[in-house]
Amino acid sequence: VKVKIPFGNKFLDAIFSVPEKKSTYGVILTHGAGGDMNFPHLVSLAAYLASHGVLCLRFTCKGLNIAYRTKAFKAVVEYLKLSDDYKLSGVFLAGRSMGSRAAASVIRQLSQDGEEDFIQGLVCLSYPLHRPKLQSKLRDEDLLFIRCPVLFVSGSADEMCEKQLLEGVASKMKAPKKIHWIDKANHGMAVKGRTTDDVMEEINAQVFSWLKENIELEQK
Repeated sequence: VKVKIPFGNKFLDAIFSVPEKKSTYGVILTHGAGGDMNFPHLVSLAAYLASHGVLCLRFTCKGLNIAYRTKAFKAVVEYLKLSDDYKLSGVFLAGRSMGSRAAASVIRQLSQDGEEDFIQGLVCLSYPLHRPKLQSKLRDEDLLFIRCPVLFVSGSADEMCEKQLLEGVASKMKAPKKIHWIDKANHGMAVKGRTTDDVMEEINAQVFSWLKENIELEQK
């Protein structure tokens, strides 16, 4: 279902992937610095989640300014929270690369405003922990602030997220967290000798099983 989400004086393009049965939880998903909501990995994950009973709303927000991207993500969260069509108990924020930074930033802001009840967790696909070859400056401040469960899915050969550095940040995080490493994958999740579909299957299954664990914990 295509929708236009109001954002300031314009609209963000977005698509709902709707499961057959009514979903109580949803995932909001966005893209990295390049591309848009039709980036193949996002389309694949959204379809997988919907076919397993989880509503997925993915949206496009162009722009390389992280504050702007965060504002847009926040507008989408508000939109879904107030939606009459999909009455959800909670939502997981997810993004690829820069999109996951924006998601983390939104969660931090909402928790500072005491409004994070709706947010169930964060999914970071290829979180860009540092610029290539610039390991001294880590983008970890939002992660260290977050309290809700976090899943990282990263390539072990990601040039923007060195394995030891992410593990170091994770060990300092107060949130319950899990890292799933895609062996030999780079920042774009490409692995020599594996098809994109094969890699996506691994990612999608990981994301879904983690969501399920956290939804079950929530409902206990």
